[in-house]
Amino acid sequence: MNSTPAHYKTPKKSVPNELLLLFILAIVQFTHIVDFMMIMPLGAQFMELFDISPKQFSLIVSVYAGAAFVMGLVSSLFIDRFDRKKALFLLYIGFTIGTFACYFADNYLLFLTARTFTGAFGGILSGLVFSIVADTIPLERRGRAMGIVMTAFSAASVVGVPFGIYLAAEFSTRFPFFAVGVLSIFTTALIFFAVPAMDKHISTATQKPKLFQAISNITNDKNQLLALLFNLVLILGHFTIIPFIAPYMELNVGLSAYEISYIYLAGGLFSAVLLPLVGRLSDRYGHALIFTIASVAALGSIFWVTNLQPAGLVFTLLATSSYFIVSSGRNVPALTMVTSVVKPENRGSFMSIRSSIQEAGLGISSLLAGMIVIEGA
Repeated sequence: MNSTPAHYKTPKKSVPNELLLLFILAIVQFTHIVDFMMIMPLGAQFMELFDISPKQFSLIVSVYAGAAFVMGLVSSLFIDRFDRKKALFLLYIGFTIGTFACYFADNYLLFLTARTFTGAFGGILSGLVFSIVADTIPLERRGRAMGIVMTAFSAASVVGVPFGIYLAAEFSTRFPFFAVGVLSIFTTALIFFAVPAMDKHISTATQKPKLFQAISNITNDKNQLLALLFNLVLILGHFTIIPFIAPYMELNVGLSAYEISYIYLAGGLFSAVLLPLVGRLSDRYGHALIFTIASVAALGSIFWVTNLQPAGLVFTLLATSSYFIVSSGRNVPALTMVTSVVKPENRGSFMSIRSSIQEAGLGISSLLAGMIVIEGA
């Protein structure tokens, strides 16, 4: 991806209460990441609850991604026509309804349906959140802002997933969705009352976005095509491993269901501390350089995690934490680079398509993992 043209940059003047906005966006990210992530450490429980195979469990992950893929493409046709705040508010309401539906679903088919509905709304949220960050934060400081918002992943690991595991053990396997739904109600109120109107991308556009314009913009721009391919390769490498980390640690490495929560706690704590630092480093030394360093480190970490044998909790946590750090860390400069290849007035549509590509990669990688992983005798 080439250097960013001047007219693709956000003006240096940003919105009032920038930190409050980033905090709210981080909460949005936190809730929908927790909603998605807590399925994976509860894999064994869901397989027992619904009496399903690993392949059927992988479908629970992939239907969410499939719905997000379709809706991301559909939303790209019109999302840049609307105020970012209104789009965020309406999508988040849909996500909240879907999360409660996951709690009430009492069989495999209903749960799959609820996950599909949730994915249709939740999967688009990530692209919209990062569009808002890119629209409001100048490129010179965007790495830091991305690092702040992306600490939501770490918070989900440190707080959300372990608490979800606790709630599942204390009440029922599906109860964590109820807790996320309740938190989402409060977050919806925050969006309504505290997020300012965001229609500058409409008022500064030379003309109204046309139907299918986002697709033609991408096909006619080599940088945008490369950005989408770059994003797809990243997600394929990441989510071929992620869905079965918890079952692998439980069944192969010998950790208890309780000890698995330490994986997310330790990895999330390290990431929460280091992601803002990675953002600052990428702003200072260059996003491409920091991404390259993190990617090289990821090769060793992936080999370590996927070849673990029973070796004690501390050694296991060192391996899994290293993976959390490098995989999350490289995403900060990667996403900053991706947001810089498109004009603000087309950014929402591009990021929706980017989310669709990401979800397609997530679904494909989850299905591949389900085919590769087998149950021992």
